[in-house]
Parts: sequence; structure tokens; C-alpha cells
Amino acid sequence: MLLSQIRMGNGERAVAAREGRTAWIVPGAASIYALARTALTEGRLLEEEVAARGKGEPVDLAQALAEGRLLLPIDHPDPAHLHLTGTGLTHLGSASTRNAMHAKSDPETLTDSMKMFRMGMEDGKPEPGRIGVQPEWFYKGNGHTAVAPGGALRSPGFALDAGEEPEIAGIYLIAPDGVPRRLGFALANEFSDHVTERGNYLWLAHSKLRPASFGPELLLGGLPAHVAGTSRILRQGQVRWEKPFVSGEDNMSHSLGNLEHHHFKYDVFRQPGDVHVHFFGTATLSFADEIRVDHGDVFEIVSPVFGLPLRNPLEQCPAATRPVQIERL
Repeated sequence: MLLSQIRMGNGERAVAAREGRTAWIVPGAASIYALARTALTEGRLLEEEVAARGKGEPVDLAQALAEGRLLLPIDHPDPAHLHLTGTGLTHLGSASTRNAMHAKSDPETLTDSMKMFRMGMEDGKPEPGRIGVQPEWFYKGNGHTAVAPGGALRSPGFALDAGEEPEIAGIYLIAPDGVPRRLGFALANEFSDHVTERGNYLWLAHSKLRPASFGPELLLGGLPAHVAGTSRILRQGQVRWEKPFVSGEDNMSHSLGNLEHHHFKYDVFRQPGDVHVHFFGTATLSFADEIRVDHGDVFEIVSPVFGLPLRNPLEQCPAATRPVQIERL
């Protein structure tokens, strides 16, 4: 089952559910966040809560997407309580690109990226009940930097690059008892500045502080072991760059459980009521093919597993001409 958040023709919000080609409005639900909280209270899985409400009016999700009425598949009434985070060097094909970005003068010396990747290959999929090696981890922002499907990904004027990262994101709600509850998975564009990262690996944190988008639909239940999709860059409706991407544990050096543990092991990320969107990494970047994007180009990420495609245009912001003004209080 797939869920999405939609704005109806009268401006009101609603939740839509889909199985196959059939989609309908979930009665009495204005947000997936509220729906999930009700499911927790009732002791149900999210799909059980949806089923218990029956089927409302049918809805054409493709039309809603075309009209810009599909919202993020999860948000929070207070955007500061939605956290965007991620892990890198988690996919089997990710090491070569990152290694080239961070290569040292001595070809016999392993980069920190290759060391991290090897650690994941050796101990990223521990046996059940055991904790594996921790991955690379980064912070992207909060609900204020989450961009709805179809919305513009704004690259700040100080950025040196504006590159897509086609990924899968896990969506979580922290229950009243502090236990993370996974709602499902969504397509995601973990938008980053790869030129800044390449300049110095210690600038990775800076390079990740960018907006990101995910959705339009939320896949309930487990993630298939193999997920295949396509990442594209469109310019004036024409494909400028296109490449397949894969995800799922069959294509990863870490298990999902290991990545989840090393995020939620921190108490600060287990605050009741908070929402987490955690990006699991990628092995496919247009940057690796020396593609440079321009204002108005559109990123498109699609996988049949996740239903509708995720599309976002790029907006290049003007460069600042003076430092940020700080005033005394």
C-alpha cells in the first residue's frame, strides 16, 4: 500500500491511499502524521488503521501531481520537530565516486572514504542481535528545508554545485515511549554540493546543509531487497542525463537495521512526537559524469516500487554581496 498527502480542490488537506492503480481518500484523515498517531493509540499498524476507515471517494493522483497538489508524504505541525539526516558510503557502487573525489596524492594511500566503505563491507551487516560498524552520518536540516514534490530545490548563492542524489528514505515517528516506529519508505532527492565536499572532506557537513525532497508516495511495510529506478536531469522537457540506480539491502554494504541503530542510538533522536526522514545513500550521481546543472533544470527520480515520480526544478539563488548581519540584543 502507498499513502500520500494531497490538497483537495477546495484547499483542504487529505490523505490518499493506493493499491495498484486504484487510489482513494482515507476518510477522516487530514495528515499522515495524525493518522500514524491514531494508529499508535489504537495499537494498530498504519495499514490496519487505513483499512479500518474504509474507502472514501476515488482520486486521480497523477492529475493531482500534475496540478501541484501533492504534498510531502509526511510533515509535522512544528517543522522544527521533523529531522532530515542521512548516511553515506552505504551502497556497493558508492566507493569509487567518493574515492575519486577525495583521492590523495599517494595512490597507495587509502582515502578516508575508502576506509569507511571497507569498514561497512566488513561489518555493516551484523548478525541479528549484534551491533555492526557505524556508518558515515550527516545532518541536512529540519522541516523548514523539506521541499514538496514539484517544489524548487533552492541552491544558495554561496554553493559551488547543485547535484541530485537519488535515494530511498526511511520515515519514522517517535512513539510516546521513545521507541522509533517506521512508517515506511519514500523516494528521495538528497540534494548536495559535491564541489564543496570535494574541496575538503571536512566540508562535508557544509555540503549537506541543503534542501531535500522526498515522496510523493509513502510505501508501507518493508523495503524490497532490490529496488531499481532511474535518475534523470531534464532541460526544457528534454533528457540531458539519465542513469539507472539501485538500492535495497542486496545492493548495500550496510543493513537497514544497522543504519537505523546508529541514528537512533542517540537519545536526542528519540524524542516522543518527533518525525525523522533518514536518507540511506546512493551509488549514482550525475556529478560523477561531470554534469553541471543550471537554473530551471528538473531532477526526476522514478522507481515502479514507489509509484509516482519525484520531480523538482533547480532554483539558483543569487550570491550574497555582504556578510550575514548580526545585531546585538
